[in-house]
Order: sequence, then structure tokens, then C-alpha cells
Amino acid sequence: MSAGQAPRTTIGDVGGRSVVLAYGSIAAEYEALQSRAALFDRSHRGRIRVKGEKAAEMVAGLVTNDVAGLVPGQGCYAAALTAKGKIVADVRVFIEEGSVLTDTPPRAAPAWAAMVKKFINPRVAPYGDESAVLRDLGIFGANARHVVATLTGVQAPALSALAPYAHVTIEIDGHKMLVTKSPDLGVEGFELIVPAEQFGGLWARAIEAGATPAGLEAWEIARVEAGRPEWGLDIDDSTIPQEANFDELHAISYTKGCYVGQETIARIHFRGHVNKHLRGIHGAGLDAPPAGAKLHDEAGLQVGDVRTAVRSPRLGGIALAMIRREVAFGAALTARWTAEGAVDLALSERPVEVVALPFAAP
Repeated sequence: MSAGQAPRTTIGDVGGRSVVLAYGSIAAEYEALQSRAALFDRSHRGRIRVKGEKAAEMVAGLVTNDVAGLVPGQGCYAAALTAKGKIVADVRVFIEEGSVLTDTPPRAAPAWAAMVKKFINPRVAPYGDESAVLRDLGIFGANARHVVATLTGVQAPALSALAPYAHVTIEIDGHKMLVTKSPDLGVEGFELIVPAEQFGGLWARAIEAGATPAGLEAWEIARVEAGRPEWGLDIDDSTIPQEANFDELHAISYTKGCYVGQETIARIHFRGHVNKHLRGIHGAGLDAPPAGAKLHDEAGLQVGDVRTAVRSPRLGGIALAMIRREVAFGAALTARWTAEGAVDLALSERPVEVVALPFAAP
């Protein structure tokens, strides 16, 4: 980029929704996240609101966590499952006065919408897709609380004291919006779910308050470092929640009432185990093996595969991978893959080490 040239915004597509991959320098955006505050547009996620006195009860019957036990201002992370216990969608649930707002990754949004339509009677609990009328600003990093305090008037200590997914409802310029604590990147973070017409003004004010706009590429690096799976990349409808560390993510209740897929999840918890788990792998050098690479042990047996791979400015080449449970942390594996576009189908390979999630700082 020549002197004086404006940064070039890079646009991509996720689940049929347009997203900004980078506003300029991914390294600068990542650095802002680590040391100051980064500003993300999270509007590409799907949002459905279920209304009425039975709203929490209806949603509780579809997900793994204890939604019915929450009160307004609380929230949780959960999975929605097939009858056989496989993940249809991972869902963030926010309890408000008179309604429940659900929020899902873009690739999982259609399946979650179909599940809501199938199981929730609109005469008992009316529901509607609010993905277009609501937008989402994410503010993450060491100074995130101060930026959000400037935008919302909620004091920084009160913001920091919120539990994960807990939220406050505030009013700005006559419009109500939800401010929630978000643990999604492993650093302090908050998301403002706001009326679409308020988004542009709040975005500009967040920048004035010191936040740096950041795109999905920087988000993905931080997400992998934090060990957070993304539906459609790391997990899908062939994944059981315990395989994706949903116990550690506090997304499963074993004492709540019935929900779709509960029998499988309870049986695994009380009487068995899963055969594979989402783990971290650390490659030698700057690049991790690409998504889809197969992981082999010293005997040459395939023991896993790579899901999301990124180049971390702090850690080098790292990735999320689904690996058999008998493979210990610290184990040395070999990743093998065919280079994209290769004519002779020659295999590339790279040594990697299995590590616990989230990735530890160097």
C-alpha cells in the first residue's frame, strides 16, 4: 500500500451473508484486540425472538441448557440437537421481559429457524426472525468496557461484573438495545444488539471512543486461540456436544427438563464417553496444516482431522482439530494433505503437537 493510500476493505460471504474480512491490516486489527479494543460487526448472525409467557419454556424444550431457570437479564450458551443428539445449531439465549432472543451462527441459522418452526406453536409463543431489524456490534479487548461505557452510560465496573451472556437493556435516543457480556474470544468483550437504524451512528461513536474496526479474519484468529468452535467449520450435525467441549463451555445442564436429543447426551454423561474431542494443534512455523488435513500418530494410524487453521501473530500456526480421545496432550502427530490444485496429488506433511484449549499464551 503506497503512502497516503486508504486501507482496502475486503468483503467475503458466510452462510450467504456478506461480511467484512478485513478493513485493512489484519495484524493491526489483531493488535488492537489484544492491547486496546476491536470493533466487530456481528450482524451476519441469525436472531429469532420468541414472545409470551411460555417463551422460555418453549425454547428450553429445544436446547441443552436450563433456559427455563433463567430470569430477565440472564442468558446462556446451548446446543440444539437432532433426536440422536447431534448438533443442529449452537445458540446464545437472552432472557428479556416478555420474550426470549436467540442468536445463532450464520451457517446454523436456517436449521435453527426450521427447528423453531417445527416445535414451537406460534399460538402459544409467537416468534419472528429479527435478523434484518436488529444488528450487533461486538467490542472486545482490554479497553472494551470503557468504550461500551462511553456508548451506553453503563459504568465500566457494572459491565465487568456481568456474568457471561448476562445483559442489560438500555435506551439510547429513544431506542431500546441489549448490552451483553460475551466470552466468545477469551478476552473481555461485549455485544450491543441494536435496532438496525441505530447501528451506523453507534459504530461511528465506538470508533471515536477508541475502538478499531476489525473484520472476520482477525476474529477467526482470536476465536481459534480461545478454542471456540464455529458451526459449519469445526462442528456440524454429525457432532455430539461433548465432542465439542460443550461441558467446558457450560452449555449443557444435566438436571433440566426434557429436550430434543436429551437421551443420548445423558447416556454419554452418566454411563459412557465420546470417542473424540475438539483439541488444539500447534504446527512448526507460521502456518498450520490446512482444514481437512488428516492427522496420523507414530504408527501411521489416522487419529483425527484439522478443522479451522489460522496464522496467529502470537502463536504461529495453530488450528482446531477433532482428535481421538486416547491421544494425549503433548502428543506428536503428523498432518498430511494434498495441496490444493496439485496435479500430481503429492502429499504434503507437517509435524504438529496436540495441546489443550484454549491455547496458552507463549
